[in-house]
Amino acid sequence: MAQPSKKSNPKSASKSNDFRKYIVGFWTLFGLGILVIILLFLLAGWGAFGKMPKFEELENPETNLATEIFSSDGETLGKYYSENRTPIKYEDLPDHLIKALVATEDERFYDHAGIDARGTLRAAVFLGARGGASTITQQLAKQLFTEDVSQNFMSRVLQKFKEWIIAIRLERQYTKEEIITMYFNKYDFVYQAVGVRSAAKIYFDKEAKDLKIEEAAVLVAMLKNSALYNPVRRPELVEQRRNQVFAQMEKNRFLSKAERDSLQKLPMKIQFTPQGHDEGIATYFRVYLQGFMKDWIKKNPKPDGSEYNIYRDGLKIYTSIDSRMQEYAEEAVAMHMTNLQKEFDRQNESNKTAPFRDINTEEVDGIVRNAMRVSDRWHKMEAQGKSKDEIVKSFDKKTEMRVFSWSGTKDTIMTPKDSILYYKSFLQTGMMSMSPQTGEVKAWVGGINFKSFKYDHVKQGKRQVGSTFKPFVYATAIDQLKLSPCDTLPRNRFTIEAGKLGNQNDWAPANSDNKYEGMLTLKQALAQSVNTVTARLIAKTGTRPVIELLDKLGVDTKEIPNVPAIALGTADMSLFEMVSAYSTFANEGVYIKPIIVNRIEDKNGTVLYQNVPETKDVLSKETAYVTVNLMEGVTRGGSGTRLRGTYAANNADYKRAVTGYPYDFKNPIAGKTGTTQNQSDGWFMGMVPNLVTGVWVGGEDRAVHFPGIRYGQGATMALPIWGIYMKKVYADKDLDVSSGDFPRPDNLSIEVNCDNYGKASSETQLIPDELDF
Repeated sequence: MAQPSKKSNPKSASKSNDFRKYIVGFWTLFGLGILVIILLFLLAGWGAFGKMPKFEELENPETNLATEIFSSDGETLGKYYSENRTPIKYEDLPDHLIKALVATEDERFYDHAGIDARGTLRAAVFLGARGGASTITQQLAKQLFTEDVSQNFMSRVLQKFKEWIIAIRLERQYTKEEIITMYFNKYDFVYQAVGVRSAAKIYFDKEAKDLKIEEAAVLVAMLKNSALYNPVRRPELVEQRRNQVFAQMEKNRFLSKAERDSLQKLPMKIQFTPQGHDEGIATYFRVYLQGFMKDWIKKNPKPDGSEYNIYRDGLKIYTSIDSRMQEYAEEAVAMHMTNLQKEFDRQNESNKTAPFRDINTEEVDGIVRNAMRVSDRWHKMEAQGKSKDEIVKSFDKKTEMRVFSWSGTKDTIMTPKDSILYYKSFLQTGMMSMSPQTGEVKAWVGGINFKSFKYDHVKQGKRQVGSTFKPFVYATAIDQLKLSPCDTLPRNRFTIEAGKLGNQNDWAPANSDNKYEGMLTLKQALAQSVNTVTARLIAKTGTRPVIELLDKLGVDTKEIPNVPAIALGTADMSLFEMVSAYSTFANEGVYIKPIIVNRIEDKNGTVLYQNVPETKDVLSKETAYVTVNLMEGVTRGGSGTRLRGTYAANNADYKRAVTGYPYDFKNPIAGKTGTTQNQSDGWFMGMVPNLVTGVWVGGEDRAVHFPGIRYGQGATMALPIWGIYMKKVYADKDLDVSSGDFPRPDNLSIEVNCDNYGKASSETQLIPDELDF
C-alpha cells in the first residue's frame, strides 16, 4: 500500500532561510570588519591619516634635551632648555620605579608586542568603564609621534590606529628596557619637569636613582594626568592615587600585603624645588655662563657645520663652581644684607629724598624718569602704540603687584613709579671667590635676588674701588724700589704739582683721620689707609707703571685715567677684575685667567672642550709675598681687625648693622677694605693662601648710601659677608681651605719682620678701628 507523500511546512523553511541569511550576513560583516581593520592598519601605516615616522625617526626619536650645568663637586646647578628634559639611562632607574610603572600602567607589558589584546577587548566591551587599554608602548607612541587626541570621535578612532601601528614598530625596533627608558625620559610631569630625572629633582630634590619607593609611587601616580594629579596643587588627590599604585604593586606581587599597608600609611612628603631659569643657586653665574656658551658655540660648530643649541642638544657643562661654597656665599649675603638693609631703612626714615642723598628733587625725578624709560612696562606699552603721555600717566596709577622683600615676596598695591623708588632703596652686593692657584671661580653672587634684580654686580658692574686700589700702588713701589713693609714715610701733607704725572691741577689728598704728623711704616700706612703715604708712593713710581701692572693683572685699563688720583681708588673696576688681580698676589706673582668652565661634553659624553689654563708671570715671588705681608697688617692692625673678633664683640653700633660676630679668626688673612666718596661703595678683598674672595656693597645708584662713615664704610658694609662666608667654609672640612701661612719665597731679600728692622716712632701706634677711604 503506497505511503502518502509528506507536504513541506512553508513557515519552517522560511525560518531556516532567514537563519542562514543571518549567519551569512554575520560572517560577511565580520569578514568585512576584519578587512576594514586591516585596511585601516594599512592606510595608517602608509600615512593616509597623517604623518607617520620613518625608520630613522624610530631609531632616533626627536626630543629636546636640556643642557645641564654641573658644579665641580658633581651637583646640578641648573639647566638651559626649551623643555627641561635631562635623559636617564635604564640602569639608573630604581627597580621599584619600574615595577610601579608596569603594575599601574601595563600589567602585561612584558607579554605583549605593543598592543594588549585582552585589555583592548575589555575596553571595547565595557566602553572603558573597567579601565583603558593603552599599553606603555602605545602611550610612548602617542608622546613621540602623534598630535594631541582630537575631540572628534572619528579622529580619535584613527588616532588609535596610528598609535597601534607605531607601538608595533617600536616593539620591533626596541627592547622592553629601552621602551621604558624612553617613556620615562619623555613624559611631562609639569612645572618644567620633562622626564623622570627632572621630575625627581623638582619634586624631591634628588636624583631619580635615589628615589624611595613611596616617592617613585608619587611620580607613577602622576602618569594618569600630571596636570590633575599634581602633588603641589592637589596633594590629597595624589596621595590617594599613590596608594592605588601600592595596591596595584601588591596585586602584581611586587609587594606583600604588609608592605602595602605600611607604605599606604606613610605621609606624602614633597620637596618642591623649581628649576626655572630664575630658580636655584648660582643664578647670576648661570646667566654669565650662558653668554660664555654662546661665544663658544659661534667658534666651535658641529662636525656638519651647524651650530650647537644649548636649549635642545643636551650638552653637559662642567663648571668650576663648588656648590657648597656657592650656597655658603649666598647664605652669607642673605644673613648680612637682611640686617644691613634694616639699618639702612631706619636711617632713611627722616630722609625727605629717600632713598637718595646729596641730590635735589630735580635730580631724583631724573633718576626716576630714566628708570621708567628702560622698564618693561614702558617697552610693552610703546610696542602697543601708546603715546608717551599715556605711558607716563600709567606710572601714576595704583596697581596690584608682588614685590621683593627680605622677609619674602609680598602682595601690595602701589603705583609703578613708587615701585621704582621702592626697588631703588635696596642695597645691592656682589661677591666672587676664586682659587688663586688654579684660577677656578668657586662662588659667584651677582646680587641680592635674581628674580627681582637681574643686574650682575660681579662682571657687569664697575664701581670705584676706593682704597682696595692701594695694594697695586704698593706692589709697584716694592717691585721698583725694593721697599720693605718696615720702611717709613712721613704722614704729613703732600702735594703733587700741576703738570706732573698727568694732573692738570695741584693734587693734595687729605687723610680721613686728619692726622698729618709723624712717621709710619708702609705696613702701618696701608693698614690705616693713609692717603698721603700712598700719594708719596705713586709720586715715586709714576702712574703709568701702576696702570701697566693692572693691565698685566687682567684689568681693562682703557677707561682708567693716567692721573695720580687713581692711587686712592677713583678708577671704576669690576669685582671680577679685582678678585683675579688680587689672586696674583696670593699665587706668588703668577696671573691666571679666571676659569668658569672645566669641560663641555655632548649628550653622548664626547668631550667638546677642555680648559687649558692661561697664565703669565707678572710679579716676582718676592714682590708678591711682600705685598701680601703688607695686607696681612690690615687684618692685624687696621680696619680689617674686626675679623679677629675684639672689635665686633665690644661695639654695639657695629653689631646692630651686622650679624654673625665675633668671627675670631686666628689664621693669617691678607685683605684690604675700601670706601668711596659719600660712602657710595663699600669693598673688602680678603685672601688666605688658596682662596681669594672679594665683596662689594652699595646702592644701584651712587646717590643711595648711608649718611655717615660708621655704617657706610667697607669694613661694615662688605667685610661681614666675607667673615660669615669664611666661617662657613672653614666649618666644612671637606673643602680643605687653607688656614696656614702664605708661602714664603726662598732667599727673601726684603725684610718683613719689623722687629728685626727697627722700631717705628711711638707716635705711629696702630688704630684698630681706623676709618678707611
